[in-house]
Amino acid sequence: MKITEFKVEEQAVLNELADNINHAFVTGAGGFLGQVICRRLLAVGIKVTGFARSLYPELEQLGVTMIQGDLANKSAVISAMKNCDMVFHVASKAGVWGSKASYFEPNVNGTENIVAGCQQHEIKYLIYTSTPSVTFAGIDESGIDESAPYATKFMNHYGHSKAVAEQYILESNSESLKTVALRPHLIWGPNDPHLIPRVLERAKSGRLKLVGHTDKLVDTIYVDNAAYGHLLAALDLTLNEPKSQGKAYFLSNDEPITMAEMLNKILATEHLPKVTSRVPTVVAYAVGGMLEVAYKLLNKQQEPLMTRFVAKQLSCSHYYDISAAKGDFGYKALVSIDEGMKRIN
Repeated sequence: MKITEFKVEEQAVLNELADNINHAFVTGAGGFLGQVICRRLLAVGIKVTGFARSLYPELEQLGVTMIQGDLANKSAVISAMKNCDMVFHVASKAGVWGSKASYFEPNVNGTENIVAGCQQHEIKYLIYTSTPSVTFAGIDESGIDESAPYATKFMNHYGHSKAVAEQYILESNSESLKTVALRPHLIWGPNDPHLIPRVLERAKSGRLKLVGHTDKLVDTIYVDNAAYGHLLAALDLTLNEPKSQGKAYFLSNDEPITMAEMLNKILATEHLPKVTSRVPTVVAYAVGGMLEVAYKLLNKQQEPLMTRFVAKQLSCSHYYDISAAKGDFGYKALVSIDEGMKRIN
């Protein structure tokens, strides 16, 4: 089954992937990236079983077999994976607020359950959605590549849990289960439930500010490009001599941009004024620390407006050398930042 609605390069990858696999299992199928991956697999006739905490009728209407469940429930996970021959493990608990257990149970235990399911059902290919947060220790990351070590001290449970899970995925790589971990940074695009609506809401309420006096470069990735990277890595794993097997890769749009410029591009999609207000990093960090203490004392479940991690994240550079992804499985961004912004409107 040929497809016509995607770019030529993506069409070729999807059609070749369809020649190699029949049935994919996608965790987090109802999420932002998960839905984009599901739609592409379905477009070339690959059967898709989606696993998520909620049911998504819109995906079922497209042809996804949705199974509602908890990643931490080993028997439920393994049962759902039956008859699949490739896994896209996209789901995880993200964010910067919550108990260690609330992150480690889905992100670490859940990943262990996915690997167990692959082994039990003799599934050969596992593509894991990781994050650059596995290396972030609160300092600038300027053009680093995959030789950068995991952080030794994490600023939140999310980064820590994803680092533990990523290492488990890579350690589980074998000839019978080929694994790869991908680290897309700041995924955005149409229907983005996180970055774009948060930026717009804060701008409209007068609470959007830049952190630090110096603009630092950051990498982002348009959601279609993130999905394309996953498909390329998946196809590579099916080859006789996969280059990506047992490795981790940074993914981005390959267009480092200052946080101010990125925010203003988002604001321009709704003709909002540019953000100019700034908060010194030390002030944002101190406020974040105070809010964390207050929220813990009050046992508040919602995320504080500012945390120490967010203060550091917004005031540090985050851009990556993606030469490995380009060389090993031919990744490139198919949609530029400016083209992606036009698609938001």
